[in-house]
Amino acid sequence: MLQQTLKQKLEILADAAKYDASCASSGTAKKNSLGGKGIGSTEGMGICHAYAPDGRCISLLKVLLTNHCIFDCHYCVNRKSSNVARARFTPQEIADLTIAFYKRNYIEGLFLSSGIIKSSNHTMEQLVEAARILREEHDFRGYIHLKTIPEADPELIHQAGLYADRVSINVELPTTAGLTRLAPDKDERQIEGALARTKSRIIEAKDERKRFRHAPRFAPAGQSTQMIVGADDATDADIVGKASRLYGSFGLRRVYYSAFSPIPDASAVLPLKRPPLMREHRLYQSDWLMRFYGFAPGEVAQATEADGNLPLDIDPKLAWALKFRESFPVDVNRASKEQLLRVPGLGTTAVGKILAARRHRTLRLDDVARLTQSIAKVRPFLVALDWRPTTLTDRADLRALLAPKQVQLELF
Repeated sequence: MLQQTLKQKLEILADAAKYDASCASSGTAKKNSLGGKGIGSTEGMGICHAYAPDGRCISLLKVLLTNHCIFDCHYCVNRKSSNVARARFTPQEIADLTIAFYKRNYIEGLFLSSGIIKSSNHTMEQLVEAARILREEHDFRGYIHLKTIPEADPELIHQAGLYADRVSINVELPTTAGLTRLAPDKDERQIEGALARTKSRIIEAKDERKRFRHAPRFAPAGQSTQMIVGADDATDADIVGKASRLYGSFGLRRVYYSAFSPIPDASAVLPLKRPPLMREHRLYQSDWLMRFYGFAPGEVAQATEADGNLPLDIDPKLAWALKFRESFPVDVNRASKEQLLRVPGLGTTAVGKILAARRHRTLRLDDVARLTQSIAKVRPFLVALDWRPTTLTDRADLRALLAPKQVQLELF
């Protein structure tokens, strides 16, 4: 076998990492290299997030340690039976790449994952070693996200949390049946056990920091996970329910969704085409409703259509409002914050400004229009000093009126 160059390895392993969506760096502890100490920072001038057209964060060096894997998950391009080019970095090479890219201002940190090589413990040791070299030998103070392996020894995962800003463990699929069928080497109880242990250690570390100033930090940006959408027959209602349980049970910072992508030499049990990317977007919107708008998982599920999936042509909040028109219209001058947050077209910032403004005067529709991008979406669901929707809220064609118009793009 010919010896691979560093560039060839990077091409293979950076491309192999593109399927992992959970690479945002928000929420970490603030660190910097001001005063000549250390290298890098998690904030400040020259450090910014770049986003791909599908919304994924690409401001980190996002790479696999190796795409060799002893597991045979059907949906994974790096599974052991897949016929793809293979490569492997050493921990020292990962550290050197991160420092070189950071000094060129290409990145603000590292997102490091890996296939399973030799064993889960061996792979986890290699991931931890890369982070150790960066932190201890280079005094790197930028962001590090390590994808941990639930099958690895808990002590190794603990070491990962001491070096990384954020750790994550993928639950992979929304249902137990889907995981059993498509990832026979993975165990749901083992995955959730690792999530639970990490949650406990994060809580313990925060408590120790309150009592002892120099107590070590453990994953200060918390933990996250990812689910693949469209690889099995799980509905959006199933996915929303699973996400809610993960947030409640394990204190996750984020649940990420990744639309299944067809892969070379795919297994016959996989679908032939990927789900619409809009489905992934609607799931992120539903996630936002639960986290910031006060919607219960069951209420989001009520916004789904007969097949259990969220509509693709309208957002989940509008879908819910159209199904529960008896809750509208609400009076912009008297409604509670909770009621206003359910009005389609009103975000959390707009609601906050409405609550502040109405302390001083009675609001008109024009006042609301200055706070939202589309007053047309808001009008059927609000009452203002000079506006009542009368029969508009109950119109049979209201969905068609409010759904975004389909426009044919020009080719030239």
